[in-house]
Amino acid sequence: MNDLLDRYGALLREVDDWFQRCLDLYPDKIVCRNGCSECCRGLFDITLLDALYLKRAFDDLPDPQKTGLLQLASRRLEKLSSLNSAFVEPWLLNGIPESDWELLMPEEDETPCLLLSEAGGCLLYEFRPMTCRLNGIPLIDVSGEDLFDEWCSLNFTEEDPRTLPNLRFEFTDLFSRELILFQRLIHHLTGSIRNEVDLFIPAAVVMDRSKIVDAIRQVKCYFKTDTHNV
Repeated sequence: MNDLLDRYGALLREVDDWFQRCLDLYPDKIVCRNGCSECCRGLFDITLLDALYLKRAFDDLPDPQKTGLLQLASRRLEKLSSLNSAFVEPWLLNGIPESDWELLMPEEDETPCLLLSEAGGCLLYEFRPMTCRLNGIPLIDVSGEDLFDEWCSLNFTEEDPRTLPNLRFEFTDLFSRELILFQRLIHHLTGSIRNEVDLFIPAAVVMDRSKIVDAIRQVKCYFKTDTHNV
């Protein structure tokens, strides 16, 4: 499994390289960088691939720091469980209908990310999820396909970045390769194929891998299954 996570790390670095090129091209128009935490609020879903990559780095933190974060994560998850009784350990979002996710991660939630330091930086910046790396700039494929047309309000305040071809990237190919790695990970863990297993960062921090595997095998109704690309 470590080989799959290492390969995912290489994929994430491709995203970092793209974002850095954008920064180099438009340093006065993009404020996103390490230390900016404007978007590090509330909860959002990440894949199990992201969660395991993050968890591997989390386990290397100093024990006192790790203990405090585990306590914070547990309290956050218990509070969420009080909002939806079906949201229980190991805290997979796929165990509940997607229509119920909004209650757990409302847009107005301004709670700082569990991994945000007092200084405003990410404690595991080099291991942060894909979503964190992509946020802030519209995602336009090199083909011209618009995959995500929103951007941080602090960026490109005087022009529409969707019109700038230099911001484009091979996103369709990137996400296809991400899915293949994800499917291989799930197959390695469970012997089955899944396209989607989602959780929150607090759930990744307290993750018990054996319970995750059991949950994936048992909860089927809200997973999307595909037999391709294994």
